[in-house]
Amino acid sequence: MPSSKTERDAPPAAEDAADNAPASNPQAEQLARIHHLLRLALVVTMLVVSIWLVGDVLMVLFAATLVAVILHNLATHLERHTRLPYWLALSIVVLVIISALTGLIWSSGPEISEQAIRLRAALTEQAHNLRDHMADSTLGRMILDNLPASLGGNEHSSEGNGFGSIAGSMTGFVTSAFGAAGTLAVVLIAGLYFAISPEIYVNGTLRLVPRDYRARARDLLLTAGQTLWAWTAGQALDMTVVGLLSFIGLWIIGVPLALALGVVAGLANFIPYIGAFVGAVPAVLIGLSQGTREGLTVLGLYAAIQFFEGNVMAPLIQRHAVKMPPGLTILSQTIFGTILGIPGLILASPLTAALLAMMDKATPPLSDDERV
Repeated sequence: MPSSKTERDAPPAAEDAADNAPASNPQAEQLARIHHLLRLALVVTMLVVSIWLVGDVLMVLFAATLVAVILHNLATHLERHTRLPYWLALSIVVLVIISALTGLIWSSGPEISEQAIRLRAALTEQAHNLRDHMADSTLGRMILDNLPASLGGNEHSSEGNGFGSIAGSMTGFVTSAFGAAGTLAVVLIAGLYFAISPEIYVNGTLRLVPRDYRARARDLLLTAGQTLWAWTAGQALDMTVVGLLSFIGLWIIGVPLALALGVVAGLANFIPYIGAFVGAVPAVLIGLSQGTREGLTVLGLYAAIQFFEGNVMAPLIQRHAVKMPPGLTILSQTIFGTILGIPGLILASPLTAALLAMMDKATPPLSDDERV
């Protein structure tokens, strides 16, 4: 047949494709995988070292970002409902917050300050009495011997040296340079400037990302901002309810300094789980100073409040806000608190919520056959 010679002379297309295709090299693929893992490990290591060295500065930056998210979302909601310009809506939000704080300080400031001073003196006295009582028993002395001196124990930690002392001095830069009040002022002022022109700072951050990944990075940043707002709004409602219930309950029981103790309970509840314990300890100590019955009554009151908060308030809030697994929340507080101290413990929950939201956005969901 005429076509047989043509087919015989022409090189088969399949053979050409097989000859031109690069041969797979398992060794090269293995080296590429190892290179990818080493690069990832290097990035993670540099990130951990950076957090260790300048953790306080990063916490100030994150706190300012959290303030900016709150102000921006409040102003955006006001802008949407009143159709005012954004700058005017933000100005109104800031003025309302300043006016509310001024009014609270003017009306209740002297009473809260007086109760705070009395509360500190009472807690100091109760702490000394508790320490003396523990020193009279074998178990109490063993606890005191293994408790850090900062918590009233007898254990004295040696000062670090070398690289650890360098890290400690660098992470304590903000506190040593400005103090607590100065750091708070920096957070508020930086947060206000972030809220005035958020697009400047977000766009500047996106310019540091390679062009091919900017759209993805933009979605992740927006997701983190929305998550921080949802977490803060839910936690603010939770703090308000816990503070009011604590104040009303302590006032009914007749515990002294009920207003200051209610404020402490509400503020401490900003830290999930651990904050509930921190807020209850001062009230229980003050109650025990009035008698064993009063102390047990205060303990029962706080247990009832936390039961209501955990089984009624939290599900309602998480329905519209952020749901975080309790185990992961406590673990993140332990990790950030260990690395960054008190600021890390306070900001661990919102930071973890933002990271979880970004990871959920960046990774594909599991299929039914992949779930445990």
